[in-house]
Amino acid sequence: MAELKGKILAGKVLIEPQEAEKKTAGGIIIPDSAKEKPLSGKVVLVGSAKKDEAMEVKVGDVVFFGKYSGTELSIGGKDYLLVSQTDVLFIA
Repeated sequence: MAELKGKILAGKVLIEPQEAEKKTAGGIIIPDSAKEKPLSGKVVLVGSAKKDEAMEVKVGDVVFFGKYSGTELSIGGKDYLLVSQTDVLFIA
C-alpha cells in the first residue's frame, strides 16, 4: 500500500473496509447490488487522542463499527472510511 499523506484529526480513525462477501456459504454468487456494506476493516491511520479521551485504537487493528458510521472517502483510488473512535464497537 502506498503511504498516505495527510493528518487525521484528534479522535478520528481511517479504516480500510474489508471486501464484502462475493459468495455465500452454499456457493451462491452475490451480485454487487445485493452486497451489504462492510462492518469491519483494518485501521490505516489514527489521529491523536482528545483531551478527555485516550486513543485505544492503533494502526493495524481490525475493528468492527456500526452500519451507518463514518464518512466514505476515496484516496488514491482506494476506498476508506473515516470514523470517530467512539463509532468503533469492537477491536479484534
